[in-house]
Amino acid sequence: MITARRFTPRRSRSQVVEFEDLLGVATNLGWTWHARTRALFARLDPAAGPSALEWPRRLLVGLGRAAIEERLASDPDLAARAATVVDGAARYEAKRAKTWFPQTHRKDRQFEVGFFAAEFALTDSLPVYAGGLGTVAGEFLKSASALGVPLFGVGLLYRETSHQWLDDAGLQQESWEVLDFEQLPIEVARDESGRPVRVKVPLPGRDVVVQVWTVLVGRTRLYLLDTDVRQNRRNDREITARLYGGDQETRIQQELVLGIGGVRALAALGHDPEVAHLNEGHTAFAALERIHRVMVRDGLSFAEARLVAAPGLLFTTHTPVAAGHDYFPAELASQYLAPYAPLLGIDLATLSSLGRYRPDDPLDSFCPTVLALRLAGAANGVSRLHGRVTRDQWGGLWPRLPLSEVPIGHVTDGIHFRSWISSEIEELLDRQLGSFWRTTPGSPVSWKPLIEAEDEALWNAKCRGRARLIEFTRVRRHEQLARRGADATRLAAADALLDADALTIGFVGRFVAYKRPTLFLRDPERLARILGDPDRPVQIIFGGKAHPRDEFGKQLLREVIEFARRYGLEHRVVFIEDFDLTMDRALAQGVDLWLNTPRRPLEACGVGGMKAGANGSLNCSTLDGWWDEVWNDADPAAAPIGWCIGTGKRYEDLDAQDASDAESLYDWLERKIVPAFYDRDAQGLPRAWLASIRQSMASLAPTWSVHRMVHDYVESFYLPGARRARWLAAEGGARARDLASALERLRDGWPAIRVAVEDVTVAPGGAMRAEIVADLGLLEPSDVTVQLWVAPSLRAAHPLAARFEERRDGVARYSAQVPQETGTDAELVARVLPCHAALAGMCVPDLITWSD
Repeated sequence: MITARRFTPRRSRSQVVEFEDLLGVATNLGWTWHARTRALFARLDPAAGPSALEWPRRLLVGLGRAAIEERLASDPDLAARAATVVDGAARYEAKRAKTWFPQTHRKDRQFEVGFFAAEFALTDSLPVYAGGLGTVAGEFLKSASALGVPLFGVGLLYRETSHQWLDDAGLQQESWEVLDFEQLPIEVARDESGRPVRVKVPLPGRDVVVQVWTVLVGRTRLYLLDTDVRQNRRNDREITARLYGGDQETRIQQELVLGIGGVRALAALGHDPEVAHLNEGHTAFAALERIHRVMVRDGLSFAEARLVAAPGLLFTTHTPVAAGHDYFPAELASQYLAPYAPLLGIDLATLSSLGRYRPDDPLDSFCPTVLALRLAGAANGVSRLHGRVTRDQWGGLWPRLPLSEVPIGHVTDGIHFRSWISSEIEELLDRQLGSFWRTTPGSPVSWKPLIEAEDEALWNAKCRGRARLIEFTRVRRHEQLARRGADATRLAAADALLDADALTIGFVGRFVAYKRPTLFLRDPERLARILGDPDRPVQIIFGGKAHPRDEFGKQLLREVIEFARRYGLEHRVVFIEDFDLTMDRALAQGVDLWLNTPRRPLEACGVGGMKAGANGSLNCSTLDGWWDEVWNDADPAAAPIGWCIGTGKRYEDLDAQDASDAESLYDWLERKIVPAFYDRDAQGLPRAWLASIRQSMASLAPTWSVHRMVHDYVESFYLPGARRARWLAAEGGARARDLASALERLRDGWPAIRVAVEDVTVAPGGAMRAEIVADLGLLEPSDVTVQLWVAPSLRAAHPLAARFEERRDGVARYSAQVPQETGTDAELVARVLPCHAALAGMCVPDLITWSD
């Protein structure tokens, strides 16, 4: 294996760049968002296409040291560019202390975050991703690098990756490739003594040895775990073979390796992050290892350590689709949890119950998402609508809380602009905004200058991006056909696909039922007329995959192919096989309209439209995910930011919903979208279309920005959680011990509590005074908080604080003032909550009592 030496690049007076320095640049994935570095690799090998340039390490090794040194020596301009790139990599690392986080949070210098996810989408040369979860995880690492957030990614290194191709009938087929780790941008992780880091993860009857690998992502590190180690038995070496592969037993093994092994790997590398950000249930077992480490460190019981660990555990769910969550049979879960119960000092039944939706039912399946929601101190969805959907989906875990109080918030996903935008758009952003957008969260006001972007510059950027996409599509199709031995006629047809001047629609996503990738085929005759208009042509470029075991999803893809063939539109409806990040970038930069058709409310966020929008594309989407919030918040007096499919109405009849949404899509295309694109002035510019682009970019760019997203997580979740965890852990966990003892005492006395609204009087003017009585049993008024819940009212349902008046004959009396604007028809209900200084608003689901 050729390894990149650890180096501090510097530009010498003679501008001599060594091969190892270039190899080091290629190994650090900072090149994935650095246009100058990408251009250097393209200059070093002019024959390399976009896909080959995603493997710069392999490209350099393939060219060889001698050839590269010869080219640099014979081309002074190329040598100068190489020196600039190498020098820039060193300066980028050196400026860590001047980035946003260390400048803004100087007192939190020891703060660290462990970011756990089953997939990370960073580059095609590290194929450890499948979809949106991986995309957002990859964006997180890039933004942490730019902002200087001390964050470490933790994932799995899969030995095999899948490739998609379509047979002559248009049916998806898959092939699998075994990766050569020597060609990947990875290095063996080493501890402070230089020894390779390996950790052990207990599985039934044995320990599995896990190799840890390091991936450099700018200033950020991603650690990937691999069980293909010689010491492991054959089946255990296959645990990390494929992303989401194998049966349920393989899946729970993967999740234990990721969660337990991930926390242990960080510890072995000298990291003890104050916050663990758990993305999806695949990572939930990290919570158990975090609790165990607190128990050992502070000598606490499980109940006490759980309180200390919780604030430093953030759980993010990325899917509102039930099938996206794992459910393991009770027997299988018990088998794999058995080694961990003794470590945690609790019995197996108690441990298993933490992951059951119905904890008292021993036959209920074990769900890692439930485990994470129970153990994490905070949880969130990934858009405003998804937050509401998630509260509804999992609100049963807090059965005594109204949905509005279920402790699940939201942070809308974002994208890393520099990874997706074209060079033309990058220049436009620099010209309109300066450089803040590269390295700073920024405020909505700071993006407003985009509204002043010149129409001609915008239009030229869009036309160049579209032309590159058309060329990319032709080349990719030609290559795919040539590999399968296609004849000259089919190859020639591939070279003539699409029209570089036509309105180009992009659609990327998994071919799965809820995404409705065939919604636009609802009325094929009407669609054929729209696409086939000789004066105002429209074309659609598709990308995406069905899961290898999803036969229905494969049939949806086949329907698209059959439509194009049946109506002679194969040059206007083009599917690009084997979707990857290279294709994703070409589509984002080249399409004019981004189409997104999920069945509301089953799209968590949908970052594809953000990537396209950042490149000046307009969105046409159902009211779901991020589009729901920006559409509803848009300025109705401004140019349209895009178009909304449907109304957001809930349908019981899904076929009726599909029919209504399809009609909406056709109507927008015929009446608004196509006319706006083709309505040109004397200079050949579509002024109304460009006005919408400027309005879209100026108003939505703050939402799209991953720096905004990471800022939200840091300020709303990471730092508050870390500070509370420190407070609870102080003095050997004394506050946690006190709180655990108090909660145990409260649980003993809680069943005896009874509360009622005894009387309501209405004062002149309409204000009300409610009197509440509460039988607290053996508990004291100081142990509880009494509230008056008002619902419905002129405002949203909400609680009002009740004031303690007296305790007589064992009964405590309280009063609450109800504002006049509430209305006299409001329903008034009393409730009792626990009161303890260390709770700090923490919800305890079993300690809530309501009046009848």
